[in-house]
Amino acid sequence: MNNNILEIWSSIEQSSKVGLLKRLYTNDSELYIYAIFQNPEKYCGIALSFDKSIHIDVSPFSNLRDLQVTVNNDSSFSNNNLLVIKLMHYQSRDIFAVMCEDIVQHILSLHSEKQIVETIINQLEKWQALFDKLKGEGLTLPEQLGLYGELHFLQKLIAKQDFISALNSWVGIDKEVRDFQYNDWAVEIKTTASNNHQKVSINSERQLDETLLENLFLFHLSVEVAKKNGENLNTKVNTIRETLQSNISALNIFNNKLLEAGYFERHKHLYEEKCCQIRTENYYRIYGDFPRIKEKEIRNGVGDIKYSIILSQCSKYSIPEHIVFEKMTFHE
Repeated sequence: MNNNILEIWSSIEQSSKVGLLKRLYTNDSELYIYAIFQNPEKYCGIALSFDKSIHIDVSPFSNLRDLQVTVNNDSSFSNNNLLVIKLMHYQSRDIFAVMCEDIVQHILSLHSEKQIVETIINQLEKWQALFDKLKGEGLTLPEQLGLYGELHFLQKLIAKQDFISALNSWVGIDKEVRDFQYNDWAVEIKTTASNNHQKVSINSERQLDETLLENLFLFHLSVEVAKKNGENLNTKVNTIRETLQSNISALNIFNNKLLEAGYFERHKHLYEEKCCQIRTENYYRIYGDFPRIKEKEIRNGVGDIKYSIILSQCSKYSIPEHIVFEKMTFHE
């Protein structure tokens, strides 16, 4: 990429011209992807030039509160249209910038204009959901603990694997069944901070079902939560960012996944006081008679399965950390 998109928006904003202004965002492909800025309204966004033969219906996005999506004639290329996505609230541009840079990273590897346009369209509802989270009151304490546990495991993983593969295996924020999964293995992360540190909640019949996997592990992180004593969520995030700073693609992926998890910079002050001190870390391999409910065991008509596991009864399934990471292969 030529520039950080925030810098391009800022540069275009300085122009005295009025209307929709665009500047080429990347030279890394044959695609014409633009950073755009509309004066004097201060709408910023991205645009993609594509062949007019490709039909796009943007009417489902006419009621988005934060984004405006239109298809216009491309004044630069007579045979092309321009897909324009504008952010209507300038104060949220830092969040939108991360989203834009992430989607551009993804589409650079695609070769079909139609596929690229569809990929961008598919992101729009997810983006609006993120803006809805942004207007909330930040993560609840259980959500903070859950994210802290996932980041703690991710920190271990990126120390042992290449950054991109490690980050791509973090799928819990995409509402997948388990928190980490890649090829034939998966890891579910459970973080507890209650008086009963050995009791964990399982959210579905598939979460601890290894039927379609070669290896399934449960990582249990037990912490004490104290006021300003230990490591808070912000510190954990910053430590991982420092590790990834040499790889801009990995850093973009990480920042975008943080947004999907509901972690926003403007809420950081809410996470300063609550700190975690790690009590214990334990891994369990899920197989055989490990106490859990499997999908094939559910009778017809039963749904929304949720249950608890007492980990003190699972000691024979305990497994050392180094064995877990040996079994987590990233081959294609």
